[in-house]
Amino acid sequence: MGKTIRILLADDHTIVRQGLGRLLEEQSDLKVVGEAINGSVAVEQALELKPDVVIMDIAMPRMNGIEAAKRIRKQLPGTKILILSMYAHEHYIQELLETGVSGYLLKDASGRDIVSAIHAAMKDETFLSPSISKKLVENYLSPQKGSSGAERYQRLSNREREVFQLIAEGHTTRQIADTLYVSISTVKSHRANIMEKLNIDSPVKLVHFAIKLGLVDPDL
Repeated sequence: MGKTIRILLADDHTIVRQGLGRLLEEQSDLKVVGEAINGSVAVEQALELKPDVVIMDIAMPRMNGIEAAKRIRKQLPGTKILILSMYAHEHYIQELLETGVSGYLLKDASGRDIVSAIHAAMKDETFLSPSISKKLVENYLSPQKGSSGAERYQRLSNREREVFQLIAEGHTTRQIADTLYVSISTVKSHRANIMEKLNIDSPVKLVHFAIKLGLVDPDL
């Protein structure tokens, strides 16, 4: 019998984590060692548990899956990351692949596909849902300028992306300052920079922008 593959699940929906956990535990060589309800906890859990594979969603509170993936890849380069999302956000696929994720699957993927993606990741291979592969091929054959929204988001620094996420989730300036251990004036400075870079003039528009990009779940 081969090595047991240790897995961390990161998704803010309990039913998704539970269902996926049961599916994976049916496999003799897979073991779920932890769960995370948001990107920030996912990073903490990954550093503590050092799993072989992290399976995570993109739209999570506190820190989205893109930023969490970057941090985990930087600090645990040996840990494989699989993105499991409801949406095929073209503007994230390339960024995530460049970050070094091992796969991008849609949540309508079969259990067999998810298990295959885990095994592929452990062999340093990349696994993509068919529709994701199709989008990549289409973009390669007919390269188009990215959406202006995605391009503007790319201009934000890592810290600005953190602040942006927390603002979009409705946290107050004080709450953001406490969460990130910075001063209120620093948060206000970041907020001003974010508004300027995104060309947004109100918090309401910022929330809509985040939802459109798929970074914030509209049901939160």
